[in-house]
Amino acid sequence: MLRFGIAICAVAALAHPQGFTFSIGSPVASQDVRAKSAAFVFRAEGCADAAKAQIGGTAEGVVKGARRSVPLNVMEMSKPGVYAVYRNWPAEGDWVVNLKGTCANETAGAIIPVGPKGFIRESSKFFPRPATDAEIEASLKAFAPGGNK
Repeated sequence: MLRFGIAICAVAALAHPQGFTFSIGSPVASQDVRAKSAAFVFRAEGCADAAKAQIGGTAEGVVKGARRSVPLNVMEMSKPGVYAVYRNWPAEGDWVVNLKGTCANETAGAIIPVGPKGFIRESSKFFPRPATDAEIEASLKAFAPGGNK
């Protein structure tokens, strides 16, 4: 019986080796015409029932030295587990998108910097939990002029 339990755990680990997480891409990656004007799209991966995933987040920014937070406009696409983020925050200032989600007992988070030319994949950070306030602030500071982008 113990061997059977270990085998089930091993199969489960292979089925979702990274657990619940996000991956990002350009709007065209969604293959959904509704994403055409999105800032970016993302996929919730490692969620057995994508319909039950709870996804949300905020755009976090600094505009003229003042800290701002704007609830995200996230739309589910036609493929399960694929979402588009539409820019509903000001063009002025430095901004990162703070994504967070839950699926069953798992959580995921991401910080995605967004510049004048779109999201910056290389500076994006992904977590097996929601990002902390300190991580968001550090990403904003790195992304601001003179930061380490």
